[in-house]
Amino acid sequence: MAAPAYPAWVGRWVTGQWRQKKRPPLVRPTRPLVLADKVANRRETADTTCITEMSVMMACWKQNDFNDTACAKEIQMFYDCVARAEKERRENEDEETLSSQRNLTSSKVNKLLRRFPNITRYA
Repeated sequence: MAAPAYPAWVGRWVTGQWRQKKRPPLVRPTRPLVLADKVANRRETADTTCITEMSVMMACWKQNDFNDTACAKEIQMFYDCVARAEKERRENEDEETLSSQRNLTSSKVNKLLRRFPNITRYA
């Protein structure tokens, strides 16, 4: 038994020749494909430290009509907590500069981009 005879357009349709060699669309970027001179200033997720000490100090102020002498102990506790948190932050910052495992902050990226700018012309 012989194969059935199909019209010519069926053969072109099955093989994909009906597309008439369409090319993929051209990609035209809206901006030049180079790095920017700086990145957006993203705020880091800061750890909230000394919140309880601050709230105790403010509650004391409210009870004593914002008199510093009556709340000297609470104010000193808050300042001690701030000093400890600042010291820990500095130590962590020193450790982060030594390890390159974490993502860079936006300020560090901007500093690097200023040191190594884009080459806009060829030598």
